[in-house]
Amino acid sequence: MDSRIDPLAMLGLKHGDAKIFRNPGGRVTPQALEALVLGVHLLGVERILVVPHTKCAMTKHSEPVLRELITKASGVDASWQSFGVVPDQVAGLREDVRKVQSHPLIPDTVTVGGFIYDVDTGLLSPVE
Repeated sequence: MDSRIDPLAMLGLKHGDAKIFRNPGGRVTPQALEALVLGVHLLGVERILVVPHTKCAMTKHSEPVLRELITKASGVDASWQSFGVVPDQVAGLREDVRKVQSHPLIPDTVTVGGFIYDVDTGLLSPVE
């Protein structure tokens, strides 16, 4: 979701080379899985990369802290809102890769990989 990151440049791709789905924390949500299934079957997607990044706000704050920050920023009580914080980015990434790999509508012929993008170095680190 971080607009400072250019996913195409990060991967050495150009416009039209990839379908990009971005969200807070880079997590594989039900909506992300829906987009992936559609991409695989309607758009010819053959490889899926799940790529959260370092220094992500979703890894820095707890749910209560984010609720407090949003309440202060908006002037509206956000105590009821869930933000899906990521307490352990590597564990979350492994879980998300497994979600994609085990989805019944995403065939085994689709290559799925998990990487963490380092915003300081520009490097991708694979997570097994």
